[in-house]
Amino acid sequence: MTTSYIDMRVLIIEDEIKIARNITRVLDEEYSWAVDISTDGEDGRHMAMTNPYDLIILDLGLPKIDGIEILKNLRKKGIITPVLILTARDDTRDIVQGLESGSDDYIVKPFDMKVLMARCKALVRRSYGRVDPVVKIGDISINTAKHQVIFRKKQVRLSAMEYRLLEYLAMRTGEVVSKADIVEHLYSFGSENFSNVVEVYICSLRKKLGSGSNREVIHTLRNQGYVLGELPA
Repeated sequence: MTTSYIDMRVLIIEDEIKIARNITRVLDEEYSWAVDISTDGEDGRHMAMTNPYDLIILDLGLPKIDGIEILKNLRKKGIITPVLILTARDDTRDIVQGLESGSDDYIVKPFDMKVLMARCKALVRRSYGRVDPVVKIGDISINTAKHQVIFRKKQVRLSAMEYRLLEYLAMRTGEVVSKADIVEHLYSFGSENFSNVVEVYICSLRKKLGSGSNREVIHTLRNQGYVLGELPA
């Protein structure tokens, strides 16, 4: 995905397009997160229910369907994606209603972008069971707060997409991650992507992280996907 914690896929449901674009710019340029935007509640609810997101930033005062209704619909369907409410409604009753309806955090407009980014990173990190921003897998240390990768005590330079892929695999260390899952999480909706690109980045990461040594860093399970770290039993 400087990041946050996981190069992830985010949905912003916000009818103030300038705000949505500003958030998208920061998430994309500084954190390399894939971001989708919806400007009305009906479309946003559909996207949230049909696509895999790691975080949803949700306004309340939306056209067609109110944010609280969207939130309740998501939780009723069993969708546990972290939701951060971003709204101008600052009344205590609105805040309580938002939290009790299933949101994970609540920020009132106007807001500080750095605070919003910190909250986003914390929510995604917790959803993956990660408290420490530094993830260690064998000889690899990934500082997700600084987008810094250390391999055997030396810093490794990665491209933005290489880092996004590595960080996503790191959040799921020991799990088999399919190619389709990788593509869904690393690319925004509607972007052009090709599955063979995944192999290219995997190959590049292996070269930079000591492929050929007695301990393979990234394992390929044929017709299943990739595993960072120890293979599952």
